Amino acid sequence: MKSLLIGVGQAGGKVATALAEFDERFGFGAVLDVVAVNTATADLRPLDCHTVLVGSHRVSGNGVGADNELGAEVMRADAGEVLDALDGRLTSRAEAVFVVAGLGGGTGSGGAPVLARELSRVYDVPVYGLGVLPGSDEGALYRVNAGRSLKTFAREADALLLVDNDAWRTSGESVADGFESVNDAVARRVGLLLAAGEATDGVGESVVDASEVVNTLREGGLAAVGYASAPASEDAADNETVVPSVTREALLTGGSLPEVRAADAALLVVAGRPERIPRRGAERARRWLSDELDCMRVRGGDFPLDSDRLAALVLLGGVERSERVDAFLERARAATSEAVDAGDAREDPVSSFEVDELDGLL
Repeated sequence: MKSLLIGVGQAGGKVATALAEFDERFGFGAVLDVVAVNTATADLRPLDCHTVLVGSHRVSGNGVGADNELGAEVMRADAGEVLDALDGRLTSRAEAVFVVAGLGGGTGSGGAPVLARELSRVYDVPVYGLGVLPGSDEGALYRVNAGRSLKTFAREADALLLVDNDAWRTSGESVADGFESVNDAVARRVGLLLAAGEATDGVGESVVDASEVVNTLREGGLAAVGYASAPASEDAADNETVVPSVTREALLTGGSLPEVRAADAALLVVAGRPERIPRRGAERARRWLSDELDCMRVRGGDFPLDSDRLAALVLLGGVERSERVDAFLERARAATSEAVDAGDAREDPVSSFEVDELDGLL
């Protein structure tokens, strides 16, 4: 799926550039270009991509200080500058746009949903969100911001692919190292998802393409992606148990949103040398996914890749029923209530939870 990436905020810029670097390193050619948008000049300087500073008339390049209402306000005012920067970058080759943001900060959580809405209004390609939930140790304000942003971002984007910041961080890891781990894990999973059908080694029996990704995400709402791999035998018959095994691992322990047990649609991509991919093993894995997720729409396909391993990439659409999402929203509500009690909240801080504009989504 040939895509343009727009990173909004500090985390969004870093994740978007990590994705582009992964795509370039393996020569997939799925990432057409990257644009980073921020209110802080210092966060844009180290990024190796085209950058756009917004909100300079309000914050003079110093950031919005985790104020996502201000982040949304400056993006509404300066969205035209971002759209201007896309001229010549968002071409007819693009099959999708991904707006990438950390949902805990001010610029990303406030600005990304606004930008997604503007992009959908102007361009006739799917606009997906890639949102990173703050970790459990990042503070109450970040949970409040993410709780506010989550529903709005999911409403404005064609689908919102969620990443739980705690999903791939190891115990005792520093905050900086933890963010690097998350960036690497996101780059591998989402990078392979975008690359499927773009750059392949060999000819598979049923090669997945961009339409399978679009169809899996067609209903909108929240989405997640999982990945796992294992060594492969040269004989496909010997790999019949390998594909179901890595599929289970991808869903149960390798997902961007842990503990997902229900989805509206799913896509299983099996990556590896075509002659090593067992058809019966792939079908067994798809049936297992259907049963495990109580999902009738499980698509599948191959990603021919020159590797001594077999990998399973699982894309899940419609994961609003996730216990992880419910638990996060409960923590966000609690953090909001604490802010109200302490007198630290902005005007009507609980309204985003009481007025559900997603009607049954969460």
